[in-house]
Amino acid sequence: MKKILLLAFASILAIALTACGSADKEKSANGDKNSEKITIKHELGKTDVPKNPKKVVVFDFGILDTMDKLGIEPAGVPQDLVPKYLKKYASDDYTNVGSLKEPDFEAIANLDPDLIIISGRQADVYDQLSDLAPTIYLGVDPANYMESFKHDTEIVGKIFGKEKEAKEELANIDDSINKLHEKADKVSKDALVVMANDDKISAFGPKSRFGLIHDVFGIQPTDKSIEASTHGMNVSFEYVMKQDPEMLYVIDRGTAIGEESSAKKVVENKLVKKTKAYQNDNIVYLNPEVWYLSGGGLESVAEMISEIDKSLDEAK
Repeated sequence: MKKILLLAFASILAIALTACGSADKEKSANGDKNSEKITIKHELGKTDVPKNPKKVVVFDFGILDTMDKLGIEPAGVPQDLVPKYLKKYASDDYTNVGSLKEPDFEAIANLDPDLIIISGRQADVYDQLSDLAPTIYLGVDPANYMESFKHDTEIVGKIFGKEKEAKEELANIDDSINKLHEKADKVSKDALVVMANDDKISAFGPKSRFGLIHDVFGIQPTDKSIEASTHGMNVSFEYVMKQDPEMLYVIDRGTAIGEESSAKKVVENKLVKKTKAYQNDNIVYLNPEVWYLSGGGLESVAEMISEIDKSLDEAK
């Protein structure tokens, strides 16, 4: 009898161990999403990040924009200056992790994220953030806007298992750009791009922060010698008058950072009124949130294309 009981117990134990082994194999085959890692090469180094991370802190609004388009939820965002079209991320449903320039390290540590995504504004604190969680740098390179934008989008797709969706969205963007480029060739007007900041303006040409208007969308620059820099080339309104652009694109930094808009009053002065752009009603005020805060996202790039496309339709 004892022998029969021992044999029965041994059989039950063997079945249990086999079941556990099968479960572990199935878990491994399906992928424990937080244990599977991929290596991401980025501007500040090489980082192993979990596949399909559950708790993600995002400091770049362009990447947040792309995640939003692909249906990926972040856990924490800097809630100061969140663009209106992404305003849901400023709610209590998401952890406020500080501002774009000043991360709240305590809030991030308490959240205990699986991944942190930063860009240029947070580059100086990369090491500190890396101590809290795997941290990667994703941000567009103005000199190679589309290449870096596509690269970032593909990286997001790879991390979150959205490669197919990312590829489809990028194909739509390419199609829209091709059509816009054809329209720009037909309209054939030169343009000057300026950013208004209080009572000052700076100009942006090819390969600059807003240079995709020329480099990618095909709008001819009024001045091809503008120095490419992050903050643009400081210019005077006399400069604008002498350049005499056929179109003038304006980005209002004050509005982007939550200040009262004064760009129209500042820009449309006696000197600028002498330009072809003003006289033909071809001064275009671009969406400052999209261009200044969240550029480089799937939604923001699509909106940029739409704005320039509309401006060409309305050009006189």
